[in-house]
Amino acid sequence: MTDSPVLPRPATTVLLLRPAPGGVEVFMVVRNHAIDFCSGALVFPGGKQEQADSNPALRARCSGAEQCSDEELGFRIAGIREAFEECGVLLARRRGESELLSAAQLAPIVERWRQRLDSDTADIAELVEAEDLELAVDLMVPFAHWITPEFMAKRFDTWFFAAMAPADQLALHDGSEAVDSLWISPTAALAEAQAGRRTLVLATEQNLRLLSQADSVERALQDARARQIVSVQPWVEEIGGVRHLRIREDAGYAMKAVPLRAGI
Repeated sequence: MTDSPVLPRPATTVLLLRPAPGGVEVFMVVRNHAIDFCSGALVFPGGKQEQADSNPALRARCSGAEQCSDEELGFRIAGIREAFEECGVLLARRRGESELLSAAQLAPIVERWRQRLDSDTADIAELVEAEDLELAVDLMVPFAHWITPEFMAKRFDTWFFAAMAPADQLALHDGSEAVDSLWISPTAALAEAQAGRRTLVLATEQNLRLLSQADSVERALQDARARQIVSVQPWVEEIGGVRHLRIREDAGYAMKAVPLRAGI
């Protein structure tokens, strides 16, 4: 904890979705225990925004950019880059084409660029220019907006976006920030946490509950488009002698308070 709040850093989280028998599965990764934020937790891929994600030259390389402000476009690009770095999925098309990159098209791009982006020896603007790509920001649907509580030592201003995962691209954790990965239904992930087999931070848990209400990927994206997104910044409040994390009543989540525990 800190004496005075630190400023939250812009970040993006991506809910990659795919159809599954009876509903939806979402791609999740297990954070490395050596990382000092959400260590060991089961989370959606994502991370902090980099300066290059807001490079003005990228606007011409983004499908659907005309629908986004510069700020929102930066969040969406950060999400695409983070998904590529963290799980090898790239929401992008060859320039002028309508279909997303196939697994065969993506493989050499992963080989040439994934490690370079992850080690900050190249950036997303260089990648799309060299490979003549357009980033599919049009496929990213705003899902939620969470800001880390003020008492945390590390804080993030995080936009969550949902997107249908490319059908034939293989999602796989990077082995550094994430040490395991899986496709899982929201209800199964929540049950694993309830049984003590997984750790979920508050924002992940709440958004899994929201996602669990959809019986298909199409419905999940439709519901997200129709939902008014409210910025959520939890705070601590004592309820019945127990300290709880509280969120706004109008945030759109069924649970408004949870007992305070280690990790947020």
